[in-house]
Amino acid sequence: MTALPGETPGTDDAPAEDAPAAPAPGGGADGPSPDGPTAGPDAAEAPEAATGGAAGADAVDVVAEAASASSEEPPEAVEESAKTEKPSEAANSSVASADGSAAEETSETSADGSESAEASADGSESAEASADGSETAEGSADAAPAAELSEAQAELAAQRELRERIEKRKAEKAAPISAGGGLSGTAADLLAAVRAVESGEKAGTAFFARTAPAPTPAPASPRPATAQPPRPAVPEVPAPQAASPEALEAVRAVLAQGGAPEALARPAVDALGELAAELLRTDPWHLLAVSGVRPEQADGFARALLGSECGPDDGRRTAALVGRLLEQAALRGHTALDAAAVRTALAGHAVRDPDAAVLNAVEEGVALLFGEGGDAEPDETDAEDGEQDEDGVREADPTADADAAPVRMLLGLDRYALAEESLADGLARLVNTCEKTADWTEAAAGAPSPSAAELIRTVASAGLVVHSGGEAARAEPAALIAAARGLGLRAVGAAHSEDGRRRLAAATGDPATAVTLAGLLSGAQGPGRDEDGALALDLLVVLDAPQLDVEGAAVLVEALADGARLVLSGDPGVLGSAGAGRVFADVLAARACPQVVSRTPDPGPIGELVSGIGIGELNQVDAPGKEVVIVPVRDAGEAVHRTVQLVADSVPRAFSIPAEETQVITVGHGGAAGTRALNEALKQRLNPGPGRFGGFDPGDRVVHVPAPGRAVPGVVRSADGEGLHLDCGGAPVVVPQERVESSVRHGWALSAHQAAGMRWPAAVVVLPGDAAQGLSRPWVYTAFGRGERHLSVVHGADRALPHAVAEVPAQERTTRLRPLLEALLTPDAGSPTG
Repeated sequence: MTALPGETPGTDDAPAEDAPAAPAPGGGADGPSPDGPTAGPDAAEAPEAATGGAAGADAVDVVAEAASASSEEPPEAVEESAKTEKPSEAANSSVASADGSAAEETSETSADGSESAEASADGSESAEASADGSETAEGSADAAPAAELSEAQAELAAQRELRERIEKRKAEKAAPISAGGGLSGTAADLLAAVRAVESGEKAGTAFFARTAPAPTPAPASPRPATAQPPRPAVPEVPAPQAASPEALEAVRAVLAQGGAPEALARPAVDALGELAAELLRTDPWHLLAVSGVRPEQADGFARALLGSECGPDDGRRTAALVGRLLEQAALRGHTALDAAAVRTALAGHAVRDPDAAVLNAVEEGVALLFGEGGDAEPDETDAEDGEQDEDGVREADPTADADAAPVRMLLGLDRYALAEESLADGLARLVNTCEKTADWTEAAAGAPSPSAAELIRTVASAGLVVHSGGEAARAEPAALIAAARGLGLRAVGAAHSEDGRRRLAAATGDPATAVTLAGLLSGAQGPGRDEDGALALDLLVVLDAPQLDVEGAAVLVEALADGARLVLSGDPGVLGSAGAGRVFADVLAARACPQVVSRTPDPGPIGELVSGIGIGELNQVDAPGKEVVIVPVRDAGEAVHRTVQLVADSVPRAFSIPAEETQVITVGHGGAAGTRALNEALKQRLNPGPGRFGGFDPGDRVVHVPAPGRAVPGVVRSADGEGLHLDCGGAPVVVPQERVESSVRHGWALSAHQAAGMRWPAAVVVLPGDAAQGLSRPWVYTAFGRGERHLSVVHGADRALPHAVAEVPAQERTTRLRPLLEALLTPDAGSPTG
């Protein structure tokens, strides 16, 4: 086998063209950027695949756009740049990234690899709490205007407001409908249905198309799997209402008055609702809610509408900027941001008083402020020990808290804050309500492997268990499900993808034991819900758990009944979720429950190679059957040529694996060897055609993104007035015409994040010369592990590959779930076993 590290000729590689994703609507005066963070359904790479390696740099990606923010850009620039867009680009520009992930294009770095100017957050924490433990008295916020507050005073005042918010939320949690209230979309609809049943407002059968027989109360003894009630029909989720012509016309009038392109009317109504025109007229910076609109463009729009009334420190502007920074951070996986990084980003957007701007955003409810570390919520009685000066500011005893740890202040959106709190509460509920009536001894003794036996014994005595391991370790959850069903328990496994569901069904030997997460929550798959609206399950095993984002996990845990068991199983080395949060990693780090580490290694040369990558080693492996092949290339053009040759000729001839069972994986969507260029070349070779159905022909391989974070492979079958007809793993799917451009892309080549949770008989991983900035250990680990029988690496990245494996770990995400779990659960709850 060709040696992996550094032996590939590449010194004369020409960097691939940096072709980014969709332009922002109404690009700035310098013309529309070729690739922005809203690239439609093919912007599927999550934060781990983005440039970098240092967590600090990732934490301040929010500053990236600040350099171009100017309060003097004329509003005409918005309209002028919009006129230069190509029709297809203009359409794409109004569509948010369909899988909700961060833009992972290498276009945010220059062709020579230099990064855009960003303020580093490393060590930049401001004095949120003074080292000597000084505190501000309750009356200090009223003693001087907010603009004159010191940093410590402002943040302590914000902490007081935060405490009030927390107490209010805690009180509201006593009502059935509070938990999960920050969720949205399908998740919110499902949760509302559950809560309506819990509160007695509706019967559990009211949400189904047919009436299910009332289930009998569950006995204390294990229930046989065959006694499950019939599964109800899938509850219908109301489709979003189309924008009314009146609302569109009103928004067009406001946009025209502000010099913005009329093409933004429909996305503005979609983002802001029927009252979009009124909102934009009173607060023009609401335009930032439209995907792709940049702060300088919103500034020009505001000046045209408000004239001299607006300025860089206008509260409406600063609140909108804080919200935008937090939304952009969520696309990179963060559920919160360091307040210091937010202040730095605001200063880059010409905000003269970032501290006051942050405080204003908290007061307006745009963001919540949290303290992390030290005494995040100072005790009110401590303040009484200090002396109060004439301005009402208490001077704390300098010896009182001299050894107190500094408090790190975080800002977050309420939807993620509530989701994390709901998830932490739900996991604690499962830990505390687990029923241990069944005898699992015999089931453990009959397990097919020692690791499977250990998992069964651990689940027997715990309501929440974390199981980690590679691809071969998936046999252990399958054995657990079979053992539980043998005991008469209602047990299923839920996978991230349809491919994962099929593999789990094959491992258990019973298709009824395997579902997808989306199918389980919607009711399309699985046992349905009981009379209380909870999932009719005693044991749920979630495979591919690293792909769980915090909102999806909160909905899932909310749907489990008291006494149910939950097992989170996955490979901690793969890329994280496309959505915000790092649920699997946080539960592991919090040691919130027993942990079972599989001792089952992945077999063969591919398993050996991937296992080494997981510990930071890129080893040369012996592959006598050519299971692993390295194909060196000099430039991006050669990389595309060799990739097409491998898929169409070499792999089918050598391994009898047809082209439709070989998956190409590359670093980004743009560039001369990104998914767009590769898909175009592969279509020309494998299924040439005019693309008469919106760029697609029957037989095209595609990827459909029905919801953020979900990438479903499929094949085009036909098209008609209803839309584009796809075959997605044997299930017919019709994509409406208006959704095709934003949610369907060709799928011969995918990004690593789109491919996570799936496997193919053969995988071809393309690493062009300009891929260095997008490579990391989790990216390589995920991409190289997608092939079951064969892996080809089209290698032009030279030393960047071994460097990424050895020195670029997963980028950290700022979340709050871990400390929440640590506060709720006992420190010794998560003793690892196995």
